[in-house]
Amino acid sequence: MSVETSHAAGLGRHQSQPMPWLEHVKRHRGLVTAIAVFIALFIAVDWINAGPLTYFDVSFLASGGATLALAAVGQTFVVLSGGFDLSAGAVISLVNVVLASSMDMTAPEASVAWWTLVGIAVGMATGAFNGFFIAFLRLQPIVVTLSTMFILQGITLLVMDKPGGFVSPSLGGFYMGDAIPNWLPMPLVLLGVVILFWLWIRRTRYGTALYAIGSDAEAARSAGVSIRLVLFATYVLAGAFYGLAGVFISAQTGSGDPLVGNPMLLSVFAAVVVGGTRLGGGQGSAIGSIFGAYILMIVVNILLVLNVSAYYSTIAEGLILILAVLAASVSRDSVLAKHLRGAAQRFAAWRAGTLPHQLGRDDKRLSMPAAANAPRDTPLKPSFWTRHAETLKFALPAYICLALIILATEIWLGRAAFSWSYWNSLFVLSSFLAVLALGQGAVILTGGLDLSLPWTIGLCGILLAGMVQGSDAALIYALPLVLLIACFIGLVNGIGIVVLGLSPIVMTLATNGILQGIALLYSGGTPAGFSSPLLRGFMTARLGGFVTPVVLFLVIFATLAVLLLSRTPFGRRIYGIGNGLRVARLSGIAVDRTLIGVYVLSAFCAGLVGAMLTGFSGQASLGMGDEYLLPSIAVVVVGGALITGGRGHYLGMLGGVLLLTALQTLLAGSNLPYATRAIIYGLVVLGAVIALREKRA
Repeated sequence: MSVETSHAAGLGRHQSQPMPWLEHVKRHRGLVTAIAVFIALFIAVDWINAGPLTYFDVSFLASGGATLALAAVGQTFVVLSGGFDLSAGAVISLVNVVLASSMDMTAPEASVAWWTLVGIAVGMATGAFNGFFIAFLRLQPIVVTLSTMFILQGITLLVMDKPGGFVSPSLGGFYMGDAIPNWLPMPLVLLGVVILFWLWIRRTRYGTALYAIGSDAEAARSAGVSIRLVLFATYVLAGAFYGLAGVFISAQTGSGDPLVGNPMLLSVFAAVVVGGTRLGGGQGSAIGSIFGAYILMIVVNILLVLNVSAYYSTIAEGLILILAVLAASVSRDSVLAKHLRGAAQRFAAWRAGTLPHQLGRDDKRLSMPAAANAPRDTPLKPSFWTRHAETLKFALPAYICLALIILATEIWLGRAAFSWSYWNSLFVLSSFLAVLALGQGAVILTGGLDLSLPWTIGLCGILLAGMVQGSDAALIYALPLVLLIACFIGLVNGIGIVVLGLSPIVMTLATNGILQGIALLYSGGTPAGFSSPLLRGFMTARLGGFVTPVVLFLVIFATLAVLLLSRTPFGRRIYGIGNGLRVARLSGIAVDRTLIGVYVLSAFCAGLVGAMLTGFSGQASLGMGDEYLLPSIAVVVVGGALITGGRGHYLGMLGGVLLLTALQTLLAGSNLPYATRAIIYGLVVLGAVIALREKRA
């Protein structure tokens, strides 16, 4: 063999083997993509800017995205473990008001290290709270962190109920200043330290275990990984970074705001996904999340430079979140790819004329023939208590607690709790949650969660008030149109979850942000219009001075809801899906159509509540649905439904509605501040989930 031949053969062998750097790039594709997008957007900003970027511009960009970047790093730890943390924004708000209410205005110079540690400690304490329930009591992260979010929001309002307070200028001077004057902004140094910390911790035993748990928790447990300790440490670490984000935003604003972190939840998830971290765990990097945060910030800045309304920001973030998840999940095995292949196969079968209805065959399910020698004696029908034992077991506690609350109301407040006037008011106030309980309850029974309810309610209420403008005649066409729009919102949610394969939490959270932007654009930030007299009377008047019309509607609605979930094929399919998605498919249940129908039902109920709230208050307002998210989940869980799906009854949910409404009435009549309601709601949900959860081996 010649030298040239030997060299060619060696070269061929070398080329047939993948190059190490290429494999490295493939393994970190999400991070590489995020960095490339960031560079492209940075160049775009430089191009559309009036002049060349200066040090001031770079420093402004660095400080503007640091809070979101720090929060996204904390969320990355949780997502890598396979969880979700909805309390991130609430932790940031709490740290902000704690610092702003604790610093002494007479001593402008404060210890930066001390107050930084205070903020981190507050975040770690909330992370430990989450971690305890998730790691040791084995509750679902989404429920625990959602409850924690409302508990922290209540505590935050107790600490500071309106913007104000004082943050020492020394804190702002440190975090917003320069590490090297006119050369290196301090926020970049802070993020550099965070990156070094990440590079170190991912090489520790904890870092290895974190990826292992996110990839396959059971395999990690078999390999000797302490799942509980790793999960607990994960939420504590995440809380520490949320706390640091709260410290930074305090330094940035110089004051406190109890709502400062609330709008950040959608942005945090979007930053994590854009940065290449896979929802579900096991793949991703905190470095990518940092770049993802700055990508979102630059996109918003570009929109502002182009004179695009700031109301588009939540729409952009929601769309970016959806597109990023889709881009990260593109593969031959993705849900979307499977649906496309299935559609192509059905189209080919239709072209060939081989579909069952084209061949004249009925697509009937196989049925077992009745045995010829079957016994003729029909077995005795089980008693009512036997047939409904499980429903009563989990639904009765809500009604027992309701009786106790009614008794406490009578004794403590001296109210005529046993009078019809009290019960009529209770039913009117319960009607909103009773309607939401059907939609959210159906979603939970399938194992999902609908986080788009707040702005579905808000948008539908704003649209209705804007179209009606106090006219009863306009209500005739406006109400059906608004409910049709609500159904379309649910259809979009269902298609995103079923066809695109997105997580229900991600899809409905993104939809909520998009709807918020649409509502702001439609109303211009100030909703106009008011309810018609007919709708107003439906919600507040009394027929013959005795009963409010909505109470009669509630009786009819509850009856139909019970029949829908327990007596129809649609209701039985919901329970079948909740008890096992794979088993449901193998049993011949039309899973996809049922799931889409469930989210349409949920959005329809939310739209109906938006109309009812508009009639009750006389007009619509921004954020009118915000306070109904946790209660809509709480009443379902308190009513005995299993948060993971498959178990629950609407009568139990109705008991949860009456219980929480009676509790709210009791609290409203006491001297307790309004913020305590959110705290109690969160604690009630946690208590109910713990008490009614399924026992695991």
